[in-house]
Amino acid sequence: MKIEEWIRKIDDLVWGPWLLFLLLGTGIYLMASLRFLPLKNLKFAFGCALGRERKGDSGSAEERMPLEAALPARGRNPGGRGAPYGRHTSAGQNPAVHRGRSGKKSSGQVSALSSLTTELAATMGTGNIVGVATAMALGGPGALFWMVVTSLIGMATKLVESTLSVTYRSKNELGETVGGPMYTMAAALPGKIPGRVLGFFFSLFAVLASFGMGNMTQSNSIADALYVTFQVPKAATALVVTVLTILIVLGGIGFIAKLTRLMVPFMGIFYLLGTIVVILAHWKNLPLAIGGIFTAALCPRAVSGGLFGTVLVSAGQSLRWGVSRGIFSNEAGLGAAGISAAAADTRDPVRQGYISMTGVFLDTVVMCSLTGLALAASGAFGMTDEKGAPLTGTALTLAAFQTTLGDWGEKFISISIVLFAFATIAGWAYQGERAFEFLMKGKTSRNIWYRFIYALMAFIGCICSLEVVWNLSDICNALMAVPNLVCVLILSPKVCRQIRNYRS
Repeated sequence: MKIEEWIRKIDDLVWGPWLLFLLLGTGIYLMASLRFLPLKNLKFAFGCALGRERKGDSGSAEERMPLEAALPARGRNPGGRGAPYGRHTSAGQNPAVHRGRSGKKSSGQVSALSSLTTELAATMGTGNIVGVATAMALGGPGALFWMVVTSLIGMATKLVESTLSVTYRSKNELGETVGGPMYTMAAALPGKIPGRVLGFFFSLFAVLASFGMGNMTQSNSIADALYVTFQVPKAATALVVTVLTILIVLGGIGFIAKLTRLMVPFMGIFYLLGTIVVILAHWKNLPLAIGGIFTAALCPRAVSGGLFGTVLVSAGQSLRWGVSRGIFSNEAGLGAAGISAAAADTRDPVRQGYISMTGVFLDTVVMCSLTGLALAASGAFGMTDEKGAPLTGTALTLAAFQTTLGDWGEKFISISIVLFAFATIAGWAYQGERAFEFLMKGKTSRNIWYRFIYALMAFIGCICSLEVVWNLSDICNALMAVPNLVCVLILSPKVCRQIRNYRS
Protein backbone atom coordinates (compact mmCIF):
# COMPACT_ATOMS: atom_id res chain seq x y z
CA MET A 1 0.00 0.00 0.00
CA LYS A 2 1.35 3.45 -0.95
CA ILE A 3 2.03 6.06 1.70
CA GLU A 4 -0.69 8.28 0.21
CA GLU A 5 -3.23 5.54 0.84
CA TRP A 6 -2.03 5.06 4.42
CA ILE A 7 -2.36 8.81 5.07
CA ARG A 8 -5.85 8.80 3.58
CA LYS A 9 -6.87 5.90 5.82
CA ILE A 10 -5.47 7.66 8.91
CA ASP A 11 -7.35 10.82 7.91
CA ASP A 12 -10.61 8.86 7.64
CA LEU A 13 -9.89 7.26 11.02
CA VAL A 14 -9.18 10.44 13.00
CA TRP A 15 -12.15 12.21 11.40
CA GLY A 16 -14.35 9.22 12.09
CA PRO A 17 -17.55 9.13 14.15
CA TRP A 18 -15.64 9.23 17.46
CA LEU A 19 -14.19 12.69 16.80
CA LEU A 20 -17.43 14.07 15.36
CA PHE A 21 -19.21 12.77 18.47
CA LEU A 22 -16.58 14.38 20.72
CA LEU A 23 -16.81 17.75 18.96
CA LEU A 24 -20.60 17.80 18.72
CA GLY A 25 -21.07 16.27 22.16
CA THR A 26 -18.82 18.86 23.79
CA GLY A 27 -20.64 21.69 22.03
CA ILE A 28 -24.07 20.36 23.04
CA TYR A 29 -22.94 19.85 26.64
CA LEU A 30 -21.51 23.38 26.85
CA MET A 31 -24.56 24.93 25.19
CA ALA A 32 -26.83 23.19 27.72
CA SER A 33 -24.55 24.09 30.63
CA LEU A 34 -24.56 27.73 29.51
CA ARG A 35 -28.36 27.61 29.22
CA PHE A 36 -28.19 28.68 25.55
CA LEU A 37 -26.55 31.99 26.43
CA PRO A 38 -24.42 31.97 23.24
CA LEU A 39 -27.65 32.20 21.24
CA LYS A 40 -29.47 34.51 23.63
CA ASN A 41 -26.55 36.93 23.89
CA LEU A 42 -25.59 36.98 20.22
CA LYS A 43 -26.72 40.60 19.86
CA PHE A 44 -24.68 41.52 22.93
CA ALA A 45 -21.65 39.70 21.44
CA PHE A 46 -21.83 41.68 18.21
CA GLY A 47 -22.23 44.86 20.24
CA CYS A 48 -19.00 44.01 22.05
CA ALA A 49 -17.21 43.32 18.76
CA LEU A 50 -18.29 46.71 17.41
CA GLY A 51 -17.40 48.50 20.64
CA ARG A 52 -20.97 49.35 21.60
CA GLU A 53 -20.87 47.30 24.81
CA ARG A 54 -18.06 48.79 26.90
CA LYS A 55 -15.97 47.14 29.58
CA GLY A 56 -17.80 47.05 32.86
CA ASP A 57 -21.14 47.97 31.33
CA SER A 58 -22.83 44.68 32.17
CA GLY A 59 -23.17 42.76 35.37
CA SER A 60 -22.35 43.49 38.97
CA ALA A 61 -18.85 43.55 40.45
CA GLU A 62 -19.36 39.98 41.62
CA GLU A 63 -20.41 38.93 38.11
CA ARG A 64 -17.20 40.45 36.72
CA MET A 65 -15.09 38.60 39.30
CA PRO A 66 -11.84 37.32 37.80
CA LEU A 67 -12.50 33.95 36.28
CA GLU A 68 -9.41 32.33 37.78
CA ALA A 69 -10.80 32.87 41.27
CA ALA A 70 -13.48 30.32 40.36
CA LEU A 71 -11.09 27.79 38.85
CA PRO A 72 -8.91 25.14 40.49
CA ALA A 73 -5.89 26.44 42.35
CA ARG A 74 -3.61 23.51 41.55
CA GLY A 75 -1.10 24.02 38.76
CA ARG A 76 -2.25 27.54 37.97
CA ASN A 77 1.07 29.17 37.32
CA PRO A 78 3.14 27.83 34.47
CA GLY A 79 5.35 30.88 34.61
CA GLY A 80 6.92 32.80 37.41
CA ARG A 81 10.66 33.29 37.87
CA GLY A 82 12.64 30.89 35.74
CA ALA A 83 9.51 29.24 34.35
CA PRO A 84 9.69 27.91 30.80
CA TYR A 85 6.42 29.32 29.51
CA GLY A 86 6.59 32.99 30.46
CA ARG A 87 5.28 35.08 33.33
CA HIS A 88 1.69 34.18 34.09
CA THR A 89 -0.63 37.20 34.01
CA SER A 90 -4.11 35.76 34.12
CA ALA A 91 -7.21 37.69 35.05
CA GLY A 92 -6.88 36.71 38.67
CA GLN A 93 -3.29 37.90 39.08
CA ASN A 94 -2.69 40.80 36.73
CA PRO A 95 -3.78 44.15 38.17
CA ALA A 96 -4.20 45.45 34.65
CA VAL A 97 -7.05 43.00 34.13
CA HIS A 98 -10.58 43.79 35.36
CA ARG A 99 -9.88 47.41 36.28
CA GLY A 100 -12.95 48.50 34.44
CA ARG A 101 -12.95 51.71 32.44
CA SER A 102 -10.52 53.46 34.76
CA GLY A 103 -7.68 51.00 34.13
CA LYS A 104 -4.74 52.51 32.27
CA LYS A 105 -2.42 49.59 31.68
CA SER A 106 -2.75 47.49 28.56
CA SER A 107 -3.48 43.80 29.00
CA GLY A 108 -2.93 42.87 25.36
CA GLN A 109 -1.27 43.89 22.14
CA VAL A 110 -4.17 44.58 19.72
CA SER A 111 -7.75 45.78 19.99
CA ALA A 112 -10.54 43.31 20.62
CA LEU A 113 -11.87 43.85 17.09
CA SER A 114 -8.42 43.32 15.56
CA SER A 115 -8.13 40.10 17.51
CA LEU A 116 -11.44 38.96 16.01
CA THR A 117 -10.38 39.85 12.45
CA THR A 118 -7.15 37.89 12.98
CA GLU A 119 -9.21 34.89 14.05
CA LEU A 120 -11.50 35.32 11.05
CA ALA A 121 -8.54 35.64 8.72
CA ALA A 122 -7.26 32.25 9.89
CA THR A 123 -10.66 30.55 9.49
CA MET A 124 -12.11 32.28 6.41
CA GLY A 125 -10.03 30.44 3.84
CA THR A 126 -10.85 28.40 0.78
CA GLY A 127 -13.15 26.26 2.94
CA ASN A 128 -15.76 29.01 2.76
CA ILE A 129 -15.77 28.81 -1.04
CA VAL A 130 -14.59 25.41 -2.27
CA GLY A 131 -15.18 23.59 1.04
CA VAL A 132 -18.94 24.21 0.92
CA ALA A 133 -19.13 22.84 -2.62
CA THR A 134 -17.13 19.76 -1.59
CA ALA A 135 -19.38 19.12 1.42
CA MET A 136 -22.58 19.45 -0.62
CA ALA A 137 -21.22 17.30 -3.46
CA LEU A 138 -20.05 14.48 -1.18
CA GLY A 139 -22.76 14.75 1.48
CA GLY A 140 -25.63 16.04 -0.60
CA PRO A 141 -27.30 19.45 -0.20
CA GLY A 142 -28.33 18.47 3.34
CA ALA A 143 -24.69 18.82 4.39
CA LEU A 144 -25.20 22.59 4.41
CA PHE A 145 -27.91 22.20 7.05
CA TRP A 146 -25.55 20.23 9.29
CA MET A 147 -22.77 22.77 8.72
CA VAL A 148 -25.04 25.50 10.10
CA VAL A 149 -26.23 23.36 13.03
CA THR A 150 -22.62 22.49 13.87
CA SER A 151 -21.64 26.16 13.86
CA LEU A 152 -24.50 27.18 16.16
CA ILE A 153 -23.43 24.49 18.61
CA GLY A 154 -19.78 25.41 18.12
CA MET A 155 -20.45 28.95 19.31
CA ALA A 156 -20.59 27.61 22.87
CA THR A 157 -17.25 25.82 22.44
CA LYS A 158 -15.58 28.92 20.99
CA LEU A 159 -16.96 31.09 23.82
CA VAL A 160 -15.53 28.80 26.50
CA GLU A 161 -12.14 28.09 24.92
CA SER A 162 -11.49 31.77 24.13
CA THR A 163 -12.53 32.85 27.63
CA LEU A 164 -10.05 30.38 29.10
CA SER A 165 -7.28 31.50 26.74
CA VAL A 166 -7.65 35.15 27.80
CA THR A 167 -7.86 34.18 31.47
CA TYR A 168 -4.62 32.19 31.47
CA ARG A 169 -2.52 34.24 29.10
CA SER A 170 1.04 35.13 30.05
CA LYS A 171 3.90 37.49 29.25
CA ASN A 172 6.87 36.12 27.33
CA GLU A 173 10.47 37.19 27.88
CA LEU A 174 9.95 40.23 25.62
CA GLY A 175 6.95 41.36 27.65
CA GLU A 176 4.49 40.42 24.90
CA THR A 177 1.10 38.98 25.80
CA VAL A 178 0.84 35.33 24.78
CA GLY A 179 -1.82 32.73 25.36
CA GLY A 180 -3.92 29.95 23.95
CA PRO A 181 -5.07 26.46 24.92
CA MET A 182 -1.48 25.34 25.60
CA TYR A 183 -1.07 28.02 28.28
CA THR A 184 -4.47 27.15 29.72
CA MET A 185 -3.48 23.48 29.93
CA ALA A 186 -0.15 24.24 31.60
CA ALA A 187 -1.70 26.70 34.06
CA ALA A 188 -5.13 25.38 34.99
CA LEU A 189 -5.17 21.60 34.74
CA PRO A 190 -4.51 19.72 38.00
CA GLY A 191 -0.85 18.77 38.29
CA LYS A 192 1.98 20.27 36.27
CA ILE A 193 2.99 17.32 34.09
CA PRO A 194 -0.41 16.38 32.51
CA GLY A 195 -1.14 19.98 31.54
CA ARG A 196 2.28 20.55 30.02
CA VAL A 197 2.13 17.25 28.12
CA LEU A 198 -1.25 18.13 26.64
CA GLY A 199 0.03 21.64 25.90
CA PHE A 200 3.07 20.21 24.14
CA PHE A 201 1.03 17.96 21.85
CA PHE A 202 -1.50 20.70 21.11
CA SER A 203 1.32 23.10 20.16
CA LEU A 204 3.06 20.46 18.05
CA PHE A 205 -0.05 19.74 16.01
CA ALA A 206 -0.83 23.47 15.78
CA VAL A 207 2.62 24.17 14.30
CA LEU A 208 2.25 21.35 11.77
CA ALA A 209 -1.26 22.53 10.87
CA SER A 210 0.04 26.07 10.35
CA PHE A 211 2.62 24.80 7.86
CA GLY A 212 0.06 22.68 6.03
CA MET A 213 -3.53 23.86 6.25
CA GLY A 214 -2.63 27.41 7.23
CA ASN A 215 0.08 27.94 4.62
CA MET A 216 0.99 25.38 1.94
CA THR A 217 -2.55 24.45 0.94
CA GLN A 218 -3.55 28.13 0.85
CA SER A 219 -0.56 29.22 -1.25
CA ASN A 220 -1.23 26.29 -3.57
CA SER A 221 -4.81 27.51 -4.02
CA ILE A 222 -3.53 31.00 -4.83
CA ALA A 223 -1.07 29.70 -7.43
CA ASP A 224 -3.69 27.45 -9.07
CA ALA A 225 -6.32 30.21 -9.19
CA LEU A 226 -3.97 32.76 -10.76
CA TYR A 227 -2.56 30.24 -13.24
CA VAL A 228 -5.92 28.90 -14.45
CA THR A 229 -7.68 32.25 -14.69
CA PHE A 230 -4.94 34.75 -15.50
CA GLN A 231 -2.14 32.44 -16.76
CA VAL A 232 0.28 33.74 -14.12
CA PRO A 233 3.27 31.36 -13.88
CA LYS A 234 3.31 29.48 -10.59
CA ALA A 235 6.98 30.33 -10.04
CA ALA A 236 6.17 34.05 -10.20
CA THR A 237 3.26 33.59 -7.78
CA ALA A 238 5.54 31.61 -5.46
CA LEU A 239 8.08 34.45 -5.36
CA VAL A 240 5.47 37.15 -4.62
CA VAL A 241 3.63 35.08 -2.00
CA THR A 242 6.91 34.21 -0.27
CA VAL A 243 8.02 37.86 -0.08
CA LEU A 244 4.63 38.90 1.30
CA THR A 245 4.73 36.04 3.83
CA ILE A 246 8.16 37.17 5.02
CA LEU A 247 6.82 40.69 5.56
CA ILE A 248 3.90 39.24 7.51
CA VAL A 249 5.93 37.09 9.88
CA LEU A 250 8.46 39.87 10.48
CA GLY A 251 5.71 42.37 11.25
CA GLY A 252 4.34 40.36 14.16
CA ILE A 253 0.85 40.54 15.64
CA GLY A 254 0.66 44.33 15.30
CA PHE A 255 1.15 44.25 11.54
CA ILE A 256 -1.01 41.15 11.11
CA ALA A 257 -3.84 42.77 13.09
CA LYS A 258 -3.72 45.92 10.93
CA LEU A 259 -3.62 43.85 7.75
CA THR A 260 -6.52 41.59 8.71
CA ARG A 261 -8.60 44.51 9.96
CA LEU A 262 -8.40 45.92 6.43
CA MET A 263 -8.61 42.65 4.50
CA VAL A 264 -11.36 40.75 6.32
CA PRO A 265 -14.16 43.34 5.92
CA PHE A 266 -13.15 44.09 2.32
CA MET A 267 -12.91 40.49 1.13
CA GLY A 268 -16.02 39.52 3.09
CA ILE A 269 -18.17 42.26 1.53
CA PHE A 270 -16.65 41.64 -1.92
CA TYR A 271 -17.48 37.95 -1.81
CA LEU A 272 -20.92 38.37 -0.24
CA LEU A 273 -22.00 40.90 -2.87
CA GLY A 274 -21.11 38.49 -5.68
CA THR A 275 -22.85 35.63 -3.90
CA ILE A 276 -26.01 37.67 -3.31
CA VAL A 277 -26.07 38.62 -7.02
CA VAL A 278 -26.09 34.92 -7.95
CA ILE A 279 -28.84 34.16 -5.43
CA LEU A 280 -31.03 37.05 -6.60
CA ALA A 281 -30.56 36.06 -10.24
CA HIS A 282 -32.11 32.68 -9.38
CA TRP A 283 -34.57 33.90 -6.76
CA LYS A 284 -37.39 31.80 -8.23
CA ASN A 285 -35.41 28.66 -7.33
CA LEU A 286 -34.74 29.82 -3.78
CA PRO A 287 -37.80 28.21 -2.08
CA LEU A 288 -37.04 24.87 -3.76
CA ALA A 289 -33.37 25.17 -2.80
CA ILE A 290 -34.10 25.89 0.86
CA GLY A 291 -36.74 23.15 1.07
CA GLY A 292 -34.42 20.68 -0.63
CA ILE A 293 -31.59 21.44 1.78
CA PHE A 294 -33.78 20.76 4.82
CA THR A 295 -35.29 17.63 3.26
CA ALA A 296 -31.91 16.28 2.18
CA ALA A 297 -30.53 16.62 5.71
CA LEU A 298 -32.96 13.95 6.95
CA CYS A 299 -33.95 12.06 3.81
CA PRO A 300 -31.39 12.67 1.03
CA ARG A 301 -32.97 10.44 -1.60
CA ALA A 302 -36.22 12.42 -1.43
CA VAL A 303 -34.60 15.31 -3.31
CA SER A 304 -33.18 13.38 -6.26
CA GLY A 305 -33.57 15.23 -9.53
CA GLY A 306 -34.45 18.86 -10.11
CA LEU A 307 -31.98 21.40 -8.75
CA PHE A 308 -29.80 18.79 -7.08
CA GLY A 309 -29.22 16.23 -9.81
CA THR A 310 -28.96 12.63 -8.62
CA VAL A 311 -28.44 12.28 -4.86
CA LEU A 312 -26.66 9.05 -3.95
CA VAL A 313 -25.78 9.70 -0.31
CA SER A 314 -27.27 8.54 2.97
CA ALA A 315 -28.37 10.67 5.91
CA GLY A 316 -25.24 9.51 7.73
CA GLN A 317 -23.00 10.78 4.90
CA SER A 318 -24.84 14.07 4.92
CA LEU A 319 -24.24 14.42 8.66
CA ARG A 320 -20.59 13.33 8.40
CA TRP A 321 -19.60 15.81 5.69
CA GLY A 322 -21.69 18.64 7.11
CA VAL A 323 -20.17 18.35 10.58
CA SER A 324 -16.57 17.84 9.42
CA ARG A 325 -16.66 20.69 6.86
CA GLY A 326 -18.44 22.97 9.32
CA ILE A 327 -15.72 22.43 11.94
CA PHE A 328 -13.05 22.75 9.25
CA SER A 329 -14.54 26.11 8.28
CA ASN A 330 -14.93 27.81 11.68
CA GLU A 331 -12.45 25.72 13.76
CA ALA A 332 -14.70 25.72 16.83
CA GLY A 333 -13.23 23.13 19.18
CA LEU A 334 -9.80 23.05 17.57
CA GLY A 335 -8.53 25.78 19.91
CA ALA A 336 -6.29 27.78 17.55
CA ALA A 337 -8.52 30.86 17.69
CA GLY A 338 -7.79 31.18 21.41
CA ILE A 339 -4.20 32.13 20.54
CA SER A 340 -5.43 35.23 18.71
CA ALA A 341 -8.06 35.98 21.36
CA ALA A 342 -5.36 36.06 24.05
CA ALA A 343 -3.62 38.95 22.26
CA ALA A 344 -6.64 41.25 22.65
CA ASP A 345 -6.30 44.44 24.67
CA THR A 346 -9.12 43.62 27.07
CA ARG A 347 -9.57 43.40 30.82
CA ASP A 348 -12.52 41.05 30.54
CA PRO A 349 -12.02 37.38 29.49
CA VAL A 350 -15.73 36.61 29.14
CA ARG A 351 -16.34 39.67 26.98
CA GLN A 352 -13.54 38.64 24.65
CA GLY A 353 -14.98 35.13 24.59
CA TYR A 354 -18.25 36.54 23.31
CA ILE A 355 -16.39 38.55 20.67
CA SER A 356 -14.55 35.43 19.48
CA MET A 357 -17.84 33.57 19.37
CA THR A 358 -19.18 35.92 16.68
CA GLY A 359 -16.49 34.65 14.34
CA VAL A 360 -18.20 31.24 14.18
CA PHE A 361 -21.51 32.85 13.26
CA LEU A 362 -20.00 35.09 10.56
CA ASP A 363 -17.81 32.36 9.11
CA THR A 364 -20.35 29.56 8.74
CA VAL A 365 -23.91 30.77 9.37
CA VAL A 366 -23.40 33.77 7.08
CA MET A 367 -20.59 33.06 4.61
CA CYS A 368 -21.03 29.31 4.11
CA SER A 369 -24.84 29.49 4.10
CA LEU A 370 -24.91 32.09 1.33
CA THR A 371 -22.37 30.10 -0.67
CA GLY A 372 -24.51 26.98 -0.31
CA LEU A 373 -27.69 28.82 -1.32
CA ALA A 374 -25.93 30.18 -4.40
CA LEU A 375 -24.81 26.66 -5.35
CA ALA A 376 -28.28 25.20 -4.79
CA ALA A 377 -30.35 27.93 -6.44
CA SER A 378 -28.11 28.18 -9.53
CA GLY A 379 -28.83 24.61 -10.59
CA ALA A 380 -25.12 23.80 -10.85
CA PHE A 381 -25.68 20.44 -9.09
CA GLY A 382 -27.23 19.06 -12.25
CA MET A 383 -24.17 19.87 -14.37
CA THR A 384 -21.49 17.38 -15.39
CA ASP A 385 -17.96 17.60 -16.73
CA GLU A 386 -16.76 16.42 -20.17
CA LYS A 387 -16.61 12.83 -18.88
CA GLY A 388 -20.20 12.92 -17.65
CA ALA A 389 -19.26 12.99 -13.94
CA PRO A 390 -21.09 15.40 -11.60
CA LEU A 391 -19.20 18.60 -10.84
CA THR A 392 -17.61 18.97 -7.42
CA GLY A 393 -15.27 21.28 -5.51
CA THR A 394 -13.87 24.24 -7.44
CA ALA A 395 -15.54 23.19 -10.70
CA LEU A 396 -18.97 23.20 -9.04
CA THR A 397 -18.40 26.63 -7.51
CA LEU A 398 -17.20 28.07 -10.83
CA ALA A 399 -20.21 26.66 -12.67
CA ALA A 400 -22.63 28.18 -10.14
CA PHE A 401 -21.19 31.67 -10.46
CA GLN A 402 -20.81 31.44 -14.24
CA THR A 403 -24.57 30.90 -14.57
CA THR A 404 -24.99 34.55 -13.57
CA LEU A 405 -21.67 36.30 -14.08
CA GLY A 406 -20.55 34.46 -17.22
CA ASP A 407 -16.80 34.57 -17.83
CA TRP A 408 -16.49 37.07 -14.99
CA GLY A 409 -17.67 34.33 -12.63
CA GLU A 410 -14.35 32.53 -12.97
CA LYS A 411 -12.41 35.74 -12.33
CA PHE A 412 -14.59 36.57 -9.34
CA ILE A 413 -14.03 33.16 -7.72
CA SER A 414 -10.29 33.26 -8.43
CA ILE A 415 -9.89 36.70 -6.85
CA SER A 416 -11.95 35.61 -3.86
CA ILE A 417 -9.79 32.50 -3.41
CA VAL A 418 -6.62 34.63 -3.53
CA LEU A 419 -7.94 37.06 -0.91
CA PHE A 420 -9.31 34.40 1.43
CA ALA A 421 -6.25 32.16 1.13
CA PHE A 422 -3.78 34.97 1.76
CA ALA A 423 -5.75 36.14 4.79
CA THR A 424 -5.51 32.60 6.16
CA ILE A 425 -1.73 32.63 5.67
CA ALA A 426 -1.58 35.89 7.64
CA GLY A 427 -3.78 34.68 10.49
CA TRP A 428 -2.01 31.36 10.91
CA ALA A 429 1.41 33.04 10.87
CA TYR A 430 0.74 34.44 14.34
CA GLN A 431 -1.05 31.41 15.74
CA GLY A 432 1.64 29.00 14.55
CA GLU A 433 4.49 31.15 15.87
CA ARG A 434 2.98 31.32 19.35
CA ALA A 435 2.55 27.54 19.38
CA PHE A 436 6.18 27.15 18.26
CA GLU A 437 7.28 29.55 21.01
CA PHE A 438 5.55 27.35 23.58
CA LEU A 439 7.43 24.30 22.23
CA MET A 440 10.68 26.25 22.63
CA LYS A 441 9.77 26.88 26.30
CA GLY A 442 9.19 30.58 25.75
CA LYS A 443 12.55 31.37 24.10
CA THR A 444 11.55 34.02 21.58
CA SER A 445 15.03 34.12 20.04
CA ARG A 446 14.19 30.83 18.30
CA ASN A 447 11.08 32.23 16.60
CA ILE A 448 13.27 33.13 13.63
CA TRP A 449 13.45 29.39 12.85
CA TYR A 450 9.69 29.22 12.58
CA ARG A 451 9.52 32.34 10.42
CA PHE A 452 12.09 30.98 7.99
CA ILE A 453 10.31 27.63 7.65
CA TYR A 454 6.91 29.31 7.33
CA ALA A 455 8.10 31.46 4.42
CA LEU A 456 9.73 28.41 2.79
CA MET A 457 6.48 26.45 3.08
CA ALA A 458 4.65 29.23 1.21
CA PHE A 459 7.08 28.90 -1.70
CA ILE A 460 6.88 25.09 -1.79
CA GLY A 461 3.09 25.21 -1.59
CA CYS A 462 2.84 27.28 -4.77
CA ILE A 463 4.86 24.93 -6.96
CA CYS A 464 4.00 21.44 -5.65
CA SER A 465 1.02 19.13 -5.77
CA LEU A 466 -0.39 18.92 -2.26
CA GLU A 467 -2.92 16.11 -2.02
CA VAL A 468 -0.84 14.44 0.70
CA VAL A 469 -0.37 17.76 2.52
CA TRP A 470 -4.14 18.33 2.57
CA ASN A 471 -4.67 14.95 4.26
CA LEU A 472 -1.78 15.44 6.71
CA SER A 473 -3.06 18.88 7.63
CA ASP A 474 -6.54 17.49 8.14
CA ILE A 475 -5.05 14.93 10.54
CA CYS A 476 -3.20 17.63 12.50
CA ASN A 477 -6.39 19.68 12.76
CA ALA A 478 -8.20 16.71 14.23
CA LEU A 479 -5.40 15.91 16.67
CA MET A 480 -5.36 19.54 17.88
CA ALA A 481 -8.95 19.17 18.95
CA VAL A 482 -8.41 16.23 21.31
CA PRO A 483 -6.21 17.91 24.00
CA ASN A 484 -8.17 21.15 23.62
CA LEU A 485 -11.54 19.49 24.24
CA VAL A 486 -10.15 17.47 27.16
CA CYS A 487 -9.02 20.72 28.78
CA VAL A 488 -12.31 22.47 28.05
CA LEU A 489 -14.37 19.62 29.52
CA ILE A 490 -12.28 19.46 32.70
CA LEU A 491 -12.56 23.21 33.33
CA SER A 492 -16.12 23.59 32.01
CA PRO A 493 -18.09 23.47 35.32
CA LYS A 494 -16.35 26.54 36.76
CA VAL A 495 -16.01 28.56 33.57
CA CYS A 496 -19.62 27.93 32.54
CA ARG A 497 -20.79 29.08 35.96
CA GLN A 498 -18.76 32.26 35.58
CA ILE A 499 -20.19 32.95 32.11
CA ARG A 500 -23.72 32.38 33.38
CA ASN A 501 -23.16 34.90 36.17
CA TYR A 502 -21.54 37.42 33.84
CA ARG A 503 -24.69 38.61 32.13
CA SER A 504 -28.10 37.65 33.45
